[in-house]
Amino acid sequence: MKSTVINQLKTIGLLGGLTALLVVIGGALAPGMLWLFLVLAAALNLGSYFFSDRIVLAMNRAHPVAPGSDPALERMVAELAARAEIPVPRLYVIDDPAPNAFATGRNPRHGVVAVTTGIRRLLSERELRGVIAHELAHIHNRDILIASIAAMLASVVSFVATAVQWGAMFGGSRDDREGGGGVLGALALAIVAPIAATIIQLAISRSREYGADAYGARISGDPLALASALAKLERGNARIPLHTVGDSPATASLFICAPLSGGGVASWFSTHPPIPERIRRLEAMADDLAPRRGRRFAA
Repeated sequence: MKSTVINQLKTIGLLGGLTALLVVIGGALAPGMLWLFLVLAAALNLGSYFFSDRIVLAMNRAHPVAPGSDPALERMVAELAARAEIPVPRLYVIDDPAPNAFATGRNPRHGVVAVTTGIRRLLSERELRGVIAHELAHIHNRDILIASIAAMLASVVSFVATAVQWGAMFGGSRDDREGGGGVLGALALAIVAPIAATIIQLAISRSREYGADAYGARISGDPLALASALAKLERGNARIPLHTVGDSPATASLFICAPLSGGGVASWFSTHPPIPERIRRLEAMADDLAPRRGRRFAA
């Protein structure tokens, strides 16, 4: 109950933060039409709550798995859902060679798990089970709504910021001469706003990944399987970029492994915690569950 209330408060804060960003950008784009952006923000909040899962699935070009077409995966999901005491989520697949997976939906009754074709080819059944358990943990913990709304609203903020940028470059020269600095202000806002949206996502996504790793490992009873999967996924995503996320980078935070790689300053804005630290925590869990086995996983 406590975690549900916390996640509800996070959702309200997220909606408020990203809505404020949208209104500020709208005010810079068309100061006389601020009321329109307030109405747009309210409509987006309602749409995000009820339709964010469908929008996120469409953005990643996911399609439903027909019942009986993948019995092994369906059995695995049903078994782990029973362990997590949640309804069996709908299954979707993304035709992409990059190995990855995510969960979405506004609550457990509307839960969805999506996997790429690449993850099916890369992981063993044991490792895939660890990944599915991780995604079901997101559904059980009710943090999938937060992530889905964040992804959708961050996409909108980035889109509007781009509109401000192009509008300033091609239509703002006169205003700049008459108003002094209007173009520079709009361009600065267009640069800062997507970064601010990413920071809001980052604050939510990193903590939820650790929580899903821990609860998923308890569901599956095999922390080292997820640790092994994470190491493979990190290497796999470094070799093969996820094409759908290239089109919609704001949805990157939904995936179990960051599909957008980058070092240096770029790593500061990663919505995922470092894979080695996630593996270290899972190894510690394995040692706690079976202290005498002495098994370790080497990434």
